[in-house]
Amino acid sequence: GEVCTMINKKYSEFLPSMQSAEDLVSQVEELTNNIDLLRAGIENEVQRDLNIAVAEFTELKQQLERDTLVLSILKKLQEFDTAIKEYNTALLEKKYVAAAQHLKEAHSSLKMLKSRKGFELKILKALGTELTVQTQNMLYHLGEEWQKLAVWKLPPSKESSSLESVMHSELHLHTVPSKEEEIAGPPVASVLQAFAVLGELHTKLKIFGQLLLKYILKPLISYPSLQPFTEEQSDVFILRFKSEEPSLDHSSPMEVFYKIKLVFEVLHKYLLNMSLEQPAEDGKDCRVTLAELLGEMIWGELSDCLIQNCLVNSIPTNSSKLEQYIEVIKSTEEFETALKTMQFLKGDTTDLLKYARNVNSHFANKKCQDVIVAARNLMTSEIHNTVKISPDSRVALPKLPDPGAGHLKAQKTSQLLHNDTGHLGNETKLSQHTFSLPACRISSSVEKLMELAYQTLVEATASTDQCCIQLFYSVRNIFQLFYDVVPTYHKENLQKLPQLAAIHHNNCMYIAHHLLTLGHQFRYRLTSIPCDGAATFVDLVPGFRRLGMECFLAQMRVQKGEILERLSSARNFSNMDDEENYCAANKAIRQVLHQLKRLGKVWQDVLPVNVYCKAMGTLLNTALSEIVTRIAALEDISTEDADRLYSLCRTMVEEGPQVFTPLPEDDKNKKYQEEVPVYVQKWMTFKELMIILQANLQEIVDQWADGKGPLAAEFSAAEVKSLIRALFQNTERRAAALAKIK
Repeated sequence: GEVCTMINKKYSEFLPSMQSAEDLVSQVEELTNNIDLLRAGIENEVQRDLNIAVAEFTELKQQLERDTLVLSILKKLQEFDTAIKEYNTALLEKKYVAAAQHLKEAHSSLKMLKSRKGFELKILKALGTELTVQTQNMLYHLGEEWQKLAVWKLPPSKESSSLESVMHSELHLHTVPSKEEEIAGPPVASVLQAFAVLGELHTKLKIFGQLLLKYILKPLISYPSLQPFTEEQSDVFILRFKSEEPSLDHSSPMEVFYKIKLVFEVLHKYLLNMSLEQPAEDGKDCRVTLAELLGEMIWGELSDCLIQNCLVNSIPTNSSKLEQYIEVIKSTEEFETALKTMQFLKGDTTDLLKYARNVNSHFANKKCQDVIVAARNLMTSEIHNTVKISPDSRVALPKLPDPGAGHLKAQKTSQLLHNDTGHLGNETKLSQHTFSLPACRISSSVEKLMELAYQTLVEATASTDQCCIQLFYSVRNIFQLFYDVVPTYHKENLQKLPQLAAIHHNNCMYIAHHLLTLGHQFRYRLTSIPCDGAATFVDLVPGFRRLGMECFLAQMRVQKGEILERLSSARNFSNMDDEENYCAANKAIRQVLHQLKRLGKVWQDVLPVNVYCKAMGTLLNTALSEIVTRIAALEDISTEDADRLYSLCRTMVEEGPQVFTPLPEDDKNKKYQEEVPVYVQKWMTFKELMIILQANLQEIVDQWADGKGPLAAEFSAAEVKSLIRALFQNTERRAAALAKIK
């Protein structure tokens, strides 16, 4: 029964749905017919109307867009106009910031107008011109205001930047807020803010910064006697200078920092602590203080000036003062901290502080530079101012300051500076004269140069490692510089003046002599220097000896040349019976003796005695040797010729030794004059020639003594035969004599 009921229920529900489905089908068929009819209608009529409507619609839409654009342009033009009007009103009321902002709005309206493509309106050009004129007008007004607020009273520009003229510089700031203004905000803020809005603040501040540097900050660094002097009146603050007697040529960094800080503090109080809105790149504004802006502009130049004109001078010149430099570093740190507090400085350690902290290296650099400059001055000074040195000379060193208990290194300085005892190994003394120098004259500048080298090495031993190495190498540089500079700088004089050549020779030997022991004397103390031979100076010795020798030998060549030149005018010593020939020969001999005598004088007391005697001996030898060669070459010598030749030779033998005057005291020179045969190689040859000129044939044969006599020691058989043929006529006796010479 239940099943039945369910089926009935389902069925009674099914019937109506079946019915409605059939209705639906017939409706759809009807609709389809209608649609077909409609489509036919649309295709025939409506489509045409629709096309017309779309075209109309598009046109209307474009019209609307055009109208909207024109409207927005008119609106922008109106905005521009309003902005300019409001700007004018604000300017009249001296509301500078508002005026500047209105100008800025006008500017952005104009920018917008110009960006519209297809609307290049003629009017835009005129508006642009108007805006430029108004901006310039505003800047002019602001400039006038700013000039009233910060007044510079400067010395006339034609005056030099002397202390006198600097004293006239003053800065008057009319930025002291009076009571009413405190409510309204001081005018200076609005003037500067307006500059900021118009993007001109940077230019104005830069000019202010340059004046501040030139007329206030730099003079305070350069002139120790200047003191900043401030004065506040009811409506103005004045910054100027007063002058006091300075205690030193250079102010200490502490004083300079104090003065500069004072200037910044008052400027900060009356002007630089002002904070402004700076238009940033991204359109957002950021607040910034004037101190920051000014600091960015002038700190670089100020810091350079402080380093060059203040810190550089304060670097100590000897190591004992380095300890006290901590003070300077501390005051530099404090100075920077104060400037950071005032926001004048940003960031960490600046160049100024780095420079101060790097004092050790600057000390070394300054010291080395001073050493080289001093050395160069000595090298380019006159050579002929001389001092006498003797085997027991010492290098004089001034008493050096005690380098403090920290350095026991430099205790035995005084014992080190003797040049006669080379300290080798453990104080083993060599013979007193192992390292002595012969007595001679050297340039006083070279003696000073040597003192400078010793002093610098003493200084090096008391310094930090880095500094020690730098100083050590600067001493090596002194000598290398001498080697390069002196021969070229004094070139002409060394060639022309025999005395200078001799002094230069001595200078080089003196330096070479000291270089032998210089490194050893300090080697226990110059521990930080790599010991590869550079820690001594021995490698420089041969070069200096060569330098001295070459210069002196070049001078000797000049002198030899002159002797031969003079003897060449003696007509070969032939036909002396002719009066004119004899006179020429006599004159030549006189000139040579005169030349030698003059040299003997200029080298006297200058060259070491042994060098003197060798040099004079060599030159006298040149003369004698030339005379022997000329006479031995003659083919015919008459009796009168022989007599005259003999008297010429006698002049040489008598007066030649007298040119040997190595010492200023005449009585001491006899010894050297008697030793002339030792120094003149051809002396005996010359004496034998004189014997031949006076001898008969038998005497000549006796002097030859079968090739064992004194004559044979000086002349060859061929030379003797030639002389016999020239002196004697062809006889049997001559033939017999010639036969014995073989």
